[in-house]
Amino acid sequence: MKLRFTGHSRQKGIIIILLAMILFLFIISPTFRTFQNTINVLNQISINGIIAMGMTFVIICAGIDISVGSIIALASVVVGAVLTNQGNSLTAVTAAIIACALVGLFNGFFVAKFGMFPFVVTIASQLIIRGLAYVISNGKSYVLTNESFKQLGQGRLFGKIPYSIFVFLGVTLICHILLTRMKYGRYLYATGGNEQAAIASGVNVFMVKIMTYVCMGICTGIAGVLLTARVNAGQPAMGVGYETDAIAASVIGGVSFIGGIGSIGGTAIGVLIIGLINNGMNLMGISSFYQQIVKGFIILLTVIMDMQISKKK
Repeated sequence: MKLRFTGHSRQKGIIIILLAMILFLFIISPTFRTFQNTINVLNQISINGIIAMGMTFVIICAGIDISVGSIIALASVVVGAVLTNQGNSLTAVTAAIIACALVGLFNGFFVAKFGMFPFVVTIASQLIIRGLAYVISNGKSYVLTNESFKQLGQGRLFGKIPYSIFVFLGVTLICHILLTRMKYGRYLYATGGNEQAAIASGVNVFMVKIMTYVCMGICTGIAGVLLTARVNAGQPAMGVGYETDAIAASVIGGVSFIGGIGSIGGTAIGVLIIGLINNGMNLMGISSFYQQIVKGFIILLTVIMDMQISKKK
């Protein structure tokens, strides 16, 4: 059974694109060269980066998760509800991540047990979870006043480097270890690359899919907690559109929709590229509306390239 981790030539290509973008922005914008802007870029990509790590697992497994935005909203209102009633930040964070992991379990169960299309399952759960977030919060936002929780999203090490950057790096490292050093990673590539061959080889495909969507839920829950701490409010409307950037970062980074191909390192590069697009266009005074257009075309071109590469194999 052949495991396809990633196309090395394609990964070299995205590294060249990243370096070219950095060089271009370095030349045209004095602001881009500053240490503070570098920290701002890393801080801005941390939320999307954490989500993209989970999305990498899901797409390698030949799946997709459209419910990301709603899971973020669920994490936000669970944090808000717990902090409002108890005021314990550790309990709030734990409850939010567990709730999001359960959503991942829900998605994974329906995908694995009934063979349903992941797109259909996660579209349905997107509606269910968003509705649940509104039910929990009664349609209102929680104004948070807990200072220790606020530090998660707004605190900085030595007053300079946001904690969210370290969380992003930690999640990235853990995901890399899971994918490259653990049996789960080998089974994930096998399941995404050829599910029937994986079953014939003794891989418990059901559990692999369950674990994959649970990982997605946990990553999104962590991102939702950080985002809630950053805005200092629990909002049921939070998270709309976050799945788009996560998917874009993954596919730009070399994760293939056909399954069985991708890497955490590639996704990290994809996250940086998305962040530089946003930052560069902001520095050049280009409207945020155009950023959406650019990212949309990037996704289309990346998928077309992926399809062409797949045909040649």
